[in-house]
Amino acid sequence: MKELVPKLAYFTIVLLFIPKQAYAMHIMEGFLPIGWAIFWFALCLPFLVKGVKAIRTVVKENPETKLLLALSGAFTFVLSALKIPSVTGSCSHPTGVGLGSILFGPFVMSVLGSIVLLFQSLLLAHGGLTTLGANIFSMAIVGPLIAIGVFKLATKWGLSFSVTVFLAAMLGDLGTYVMTSFQLALAFPAEVGGFAGSFQKFSSIFALTQVPLAVSEGLLTVMIMNFIQKYNMSELIKLRILKVKES
Repeated sequence: MKELVPKLAYFTIVLLFIPKQAYAMHIMEGFLPIGWAIFWFALCLPFLVKGVKAIRTVVKENPETKLLLALSGAFTFVLSALKIPSVTGSCSHPTGVGLGSILFGPFVMSVLGSIVLLFQSLLLAHGGLTTLGANIFSMAIVGPLIAIGVFKLATKWGLSFSVTVFLAAMLGDLGTYVMTSFQLALAFPAEVGGFAGSFQKFSSIFALTQVPLAVSEGLLTVMIMNFIQKYNMSELIKLRILKVKES
């Protein structure tokens, strides 16, 4: 566990110094009309307030989980900073929100994801400050909510732990991009077809690359979770992850 965090930190530092064009699925700076930008910021606030309270509770009850919190944030930063060129001429990237959502719940992940998105917009020109609210809502709120919902549902169905983690991470990733397409379609309805036509256009742009990326993210999340389970099972028990699995 302790060996994994420095490795993720290393890759994070490397990413900061690799020049990239700033075209990515995070909605870029200034792209949204000001009304929609304010709307998404306001919509995020209740989730972030609850997330801060949840983090305080987790740290107070289990101070040793700070390392897992750091790992979850670093994992999200590294994965979501990777910009993969799409055949459509844009870029896609993993989100990395599944791990933290399973470990700590969606509200904690909303805060971790918000910090990640803020630093990416400031340091990597990935996303933007005016569109930060929209990006937080899609990646740090909707993605984690879908991930934990799928995790609990798949667990209830009696699927194996690895399959449950895989589905949660994969569908949490895909849910982020569906939400982003929804946001863009609301802000920019098509002249022909309105919202539905615009949603179809935006969602299809990333579909070709995002599906294999989501599958890859699911597999990687399973690897990380199995590593944590093997070397740090006590923390998973304290976080009730294994209890959830057995219920």
